[in-house]
Amino acid sequence: MATAKIISFTDLEAWQATHEYRVAVLKLSATFPSQHKFGLTSQLQRSVISIGSNIAEGFGRQGRQEKLQFYRIARGSLVESQDQLIVARDIGLISQGQFQDLANQSIRAHKLINGLLRSLLRTTSSELRFPKT
Repeated sequence: MATAKIISFTDLEAWQATHEYRVAVLKLSATFPSQHKFGLTSQLQRSVISIGSNIAEGFGRQGRQEKLQFYRIARGSLVESQDQLIVARDIGLISQGQFQDLANQSIRAHKLINGLLRSLLRTTSSELRFPKT
């Protein structure tokens, strides 16, 4: 089965999954009480926005090391958002069911970002080897 050519960052399955997760978190966090606006809500929204933005920026970079850096930042932001969702659940801002749905989305996104990183690292490693003579 042939894979489609990736022309834009929006073609990346990792970006698509993180975008779906981001939209779900942003919609849910918009319902948080106003007393959390400048704390948990703001931090959660910044972290989920950062995930897809860093994948997009990494895609736009030419050098592999730069790409790796931005994809790693995206992964870090994803993990940060997972922690913030645990807090939101534990203080009663979201239900266990809402948490589980978002946790499942974030786990899928995490695996896809790891796949991007592995792919890039494999390519980098194989290109650094000298050809056999």
